[in-house]
Amino acid sequence: MATTFWPTQEHWSVQIPLQSSHYRVPSLAQDGVVILQSANFSVPSAEWESLEYLDWKSGGDTNFAPLASADGELDCRGFWDKGRPDKGAIFTSNAAKAPTLCDYVTGVGANFGRVRIIKLEPQDHETALRSIHRDDNNRMNPENEGWVVRSWFELTDSPNSYMLLMDNDADGLPDRSTERRVPLSQGTRFVVDTQRLWHVVVHNASTPRYALITSFESSPHFENWITRESA
Repeated sequence: MATTFWPTQEHWSVQIPLQSSHYRVPSLAQDGVVILQSANFSVPSAEWESLEYLDWKSGGDTNFAPLASADGELDCRGFWDKGRPDKGAIFTSNAAKAPTLCDYVTGVGANFGRVRIIKLEPQDHETALRSIHRDDNNRMNPENEGWVVRSWFELTDSPNSYMLLMDNDADGLPDRSTERRVPLSQGTRFVVDTQRLWHVVVHNASTPRYALITSFESSPHFENWITRESA
């Protein structure tokens, strides 16, 4: 598809490291993404509708409600602003309003960092592509520890929307030939190495989309959870 925008070597994502000696889960080695089984439990809408949201832009017109942060404060910033990697998070005041979601995160049994609900306003493919990026998940993360990746859990039903994913070409830019689209129906869950894959959500709807995004540290235990939960 022709587009009027495409990242160049000047895009900030190109400078984010791709290679390291961190432990990485084998399930993400081939594609950088694993689709999990859809959630077999429901989450009351109050667990995302009653939270305190911050005006924080990432991947479009977004607001975020932090459930866990570096110090337990309502903060969307990377943990490196507090001098640490994105793991070992502390639940915020929002967490008490979202017990099902917090139990879900802790039930994974892996070290987690930022835990946030994203509220994304509608955006078509062309608009979304302007925000395609890779994440700086592993800044300050010791290389003898686990690579930080992210998981998604779709809270609202957006079957015509999708997570757009692309791997890197030889120049470190998105490779169109590797494009993958993950539909975002309610209950959809997936894990992405977002430091490796370029990503953004195309939200073809008339209402906001809500989803839980969690940073997890890679470990054998996290790999076992992915294997159990995979579709």
